Amino acid sequence: MRHPMAFVNPATVHLRPAQKADLAALNAVIERAVMTWRLPERVKRLTLFAYRYRPHDLEDMHIVVAEDRARAVIGVAAWAPAEARDVPAGRRGLLLHGLYVDPAHARRGVGGRLLEAALAAARERGFGGLLVKAQSGTVGFFVARGMGALPVVDAARDYPHRLWLDVVDHL
Repeated sequence: MRHPMAFVNPATVHLRPAQKADLAALNAVIERAVMTWRLPERVKRLTLFAYRYRPHDLEDMHIVVAEDRARAVIGVAAWAPAEARDVPAGRRGLLLHGLYVDPAHARRGVGGRLLEAALAAARERGFGGLLVKAQSGTVGFFVARGMGALPVVDAARDYPHRLWLDVVDHL
């Protein structure tokens, strides 16, 4: 079943693998996105360090940037194989580590394009689904694109907003 995505003209948004030279720009996008979250300012400032990507992340994850016509980075997504304990039993999944869109470009389909790239990567690599550990304010974005909540079995270990989409359901 195909879920509707907002239309983005392919000529205006270009996706490509991130490179070391992109880290400052993509981390600036992440910072601008995080600063819009509905959390106390102090919490955002203290946790921002954990959301930034570093050179070694380019080796451990697949990171993609979205660029506008001027080749400015306006979005970023990163993924890696998910741990077996985080996905539905007997399944293999790709974990969408992060998906961020510059607030100035929000609601224009950039996030949808990045999510589609992660789904395509999961399919191409033979994973059964895509896992997201979403911030509470972004759950609606993922649910609107067909992702469903996974149950919290162990409240001490399970992230509260884990969402899953079977890639076979999203062709």
